[in-house]
Amino acid sequence: MRDVRPPYSLRTPLRIVAVVLLLSAWGLPAFANPISQLSSPQSFIAHPSGEGYFIANANGEPGTADNNGFISKLDQDGNLLDRHFIQGGRGDTILHSPHGMGIAGDTLYVADITVIRGFHAQSGAPTVTVPLHPFHVEALTDLIADGSGQLYVLDTAGNAVYRIDPQRDFEVSLYLQHEDMGSPRGLAVHPRSGRLWIASLDNGNVMEIAEDRTMTEVISNSFFTGKFRNLSGLDFDRFGSLYLSDVTAGKIWRVQPDRSMQVIAEFLISPSSVKIDRRKHMILVPYLYADGAEINGLEQPVNTGTQRKRKRTLSDYGLGWLEGDEKP
Repeated sequence: MRDVRPPYSLRTPLRIVAVVLLLSAWGLPAFANPISQLSSPQSFIAHPSGEGYFIANANGEPGTADNNGFISKLDQDGNLLDRHFIQGGRGDTILHSPHGMGIAGDTLYVADITVIRGFHAQSGAPTVTVPLHPFHVEALTDLIADGSGQLYVLDTAGNAVYRIDPQRDFEVSLYLQHEDMGSPRGLAVHPRSGRLWIASLDNGNVMEIAEDRTMTEVISNSFFTGKFRNLSGLDFDRFGSLYLSDVTAGKIWRVQPDRSMQVIAEFLISPSSVKIDRRKHMILVPYLYADGAEINGLEQPVNTGTQRKRKRTLSDYGLGWLEGDEKP
């Protein structure tokens, strides 16, 4: 799998990471909440009930089986409650390099290299371990709960999606495998169709998987039309707009239902995924090599369409001091 890590010089503190704060398209108040002192955060999700958030920290080089990964817990307002809510190596907890997460019932499920681990969402106590070793998986990444009790997880290196059924003693089955997935890194369920969508790390394509498990390329990233470099995540808001994170380009894209596209944030340091809190209409972005994350209200750009009169600069994103402005 391609190494998309930024140079060491770009692995900077969260204080220079900026997400664009824009005017709300749905009347929401402007809101931004940075979370610092994390350690290689790979994913960031909201509890579907609205009672809080969880951040998965690799705590070292992602993919390393060192049993020191941890999950941070935030309250419903995005304030840090417990940085080490779940900690690998503490008691009987095993957690190496947590990546994708999903919540079903009272259980927080976490993709951890080659296994799925379940923890009680309230107490953090381990509840179940689902090994995928028989399928020879190499790198489990994004994981989702589809709302009906089923879990889906990506094997990025194996170009595959697996389904786990908790109601059948956590039966694991290969849902779809195809080389055209291009190292899938982002996984989401469309809020209206219920179909799975995936984002490719290698070729930047976005694909939809139908009920008969056929795969359709929804957004093509060809040599001539390419907008993306390495897509690292995707998710939908409740209105059907799609959000994409590009870990190499440092951008967050929004794709409207009519397929119009816009960059809503850029100059970001290694956005490792993107998830949406659909209840509160918030965007959740972890910064892998900035050791931080951020919650932002989903808002409408002010400098698009007829209002876009000038080229955006670093000052528009809180980074004007990099251009010689006075540092805030």
